[in-house]
Amino acid sequence: MYIKISTVAVTVLQIAGFVQAATDKTTTTSSSFVIGDYWKSFNSKVDPNNIVLGDIPQTTSNDPATQCKYYTPPTNFNYNTKEWPNLWETATSNGMSETAEFKKVYNAIDWTKAPKIAVRKSGADGALVMTGYDQNNDPDCWWSASTCTKPKLEGVNEDIYTCPEPETWGLTYDDGPNCSHNAFYDYLEDQKLKASMFYIGSNVVNWPYGAQRGQKNGHHIADHTWSHQLMTTLTNTEVLAELYYTQKAIKMVTGVTPKHWRPAFGDVDDRVRWIATQLDLTTILWNLDTDDWAAETSAAKATVKKTYDDFVAMGANGTFKNSGQITLTHEINNTTMSLAIEFLPKIRAAYKNVIDVATCMNITHPYQEDTVTFAPFGAADNAKTSVAASSVAPSVSASVKASTSAGASNASSSSVSQVANSDVAESAGVQLNPNYAVLAVFAIAAYAL
Repeated sequence: MYIKISTVAVTVLQIAGFVQAATDKTTTTSSSFVIGDYWKSFNSKVDPNNIVLGDIPQTTSNDPATQCKYYTPPTNFNYNTKEWPNLWETATSNGMSETAEFKKVYNAIDWTKAPKIAVRKSGADGALVMTGYDQNNDPDCWWSASTCTKPKLEGVNEDIYTCPEPETWGLTYDDGPNCSHNAFYDYLEDQKLKASMFYIGSNVVNWPYGAQRGQKNGHHIADHTWSHQLMTTLTNTEVLAELYYTQKAIKMVTGVTPKHWRPAFGDVDDRVRWIATQLDLTTILWNLDTDDWAAETSAAKATVKKTYDDFVAMGANGTFKNSGQITLTHEINNTTMSLAIEFLPKIRAAYKNVIDVATCMNITHPYQEDTVTFAPFGAADNAKTSVAASSVAPSVSASVKASTSAGASNASSSSVSQVANSDVAESAGVQLNPNYAVLAVFAIAAYAL
């Protein structure tokens, strides 16, 4: 009886192994596309570590008019208008939501798990309509209504809105690549400054050499949507398209696929965050806003300069002695870029660290591709102290633990908590199938008999 039972037990284990192997093989074959691999379908001819800019007036001149003349896209970026949304229109335009490519991505998402949050509305003046929304309880973590940065739902990446390292200025510029940014980027390069550059998809397609310059100079490239609209006013399909086609554009032009994005005007709620999370995108916001975009339009330049001066003073007076900050600025026009060049020397004198957000969060792999690596915080330029290195971007399993700031003048201390994600766990050792464990117990019991 001992021999028979033991033999049966071993046989069952062997059969289970064969069945599991067959199941694994079948699963791999049938699951030809999973949403986490969406970026692997992008075909880029650009080596992000070896970008050579075309030697044309648009890349060498500092004259805005010369820089902004149309040029033929680089040969390593094949732009076919039939394969892209219309520039500066919602990314579902030009039939992009009906393509086989987009449907494959859309259908790979389990929309039954999407938050049941209504699409927001904007008024005739373009402002968001908040009538009827419970701003006090803020059930949807709607940043525009409450500046909420910690999602109310599980399975949604938590926002980054401040740098945890003390006396740190998180350097960010929105709305690029601007066609006339050569002098500005020359300055950043000369000063060995790296920033988080939030690129608009339409701008990337319009000015590919501008985006390549950002990658070539080692800036942290991130997604800023295709057409710069209020994201909470868009449908699920439109939100996905705005992010997806910007990811595709950045990858095709620079060779990297970002893991971070910033919503236009900061307009994000848990529905939009959830969709972004499906593309492995983490939201980056801010806790200081220069309003530089308004200079010489809806606000006097002197007003914006006063704001800059106030933020510089905070760096000098100890406001950020316990944690740093992330400041919203733009490369939207010559005025905003000139203001940046004017105030960066003052900023560097007042803050110990002036760095991009990926570095301030100690994220050494800010892109899906592992071929581009950022230096750990302490080893990076303009970073004078050190925190524990992490190669995992803040996500559902590695979230940013940051208490909400009570205001710019009372920035709270924050910390980064990194938890091993599934990729790390799978590479850590042998994974035991629970079915094997049950059968193993049966085998041991049989042996005892």
